[in-house]
Amino acid sequence: MEINAKITNEMILSACERRHTSLDNPGFCISCAAEVDGVEPDAREYECECCGEMTVYGCEELLMETL
Repeated sequence: MEINAKITNEMILSACERRHTSLDNPGFCISCAAEVDGVEPDAREYECECCGEMTVYGCEELLMETL
């Protein structure tokens, strides 16, 4: 899986922290780098509302991919 270079490790870590400390459920589209809310932490290949690609992943799933 190739993650858009605009999505940094810091962004992923921040999203994971927000998920654990608030009601946010962030994920990212690895195609267009959009941050998407309402995404399960282990989501894979959800549809992006911005670009229409099936490339939205939950923040914790992306964290596992970047380690």
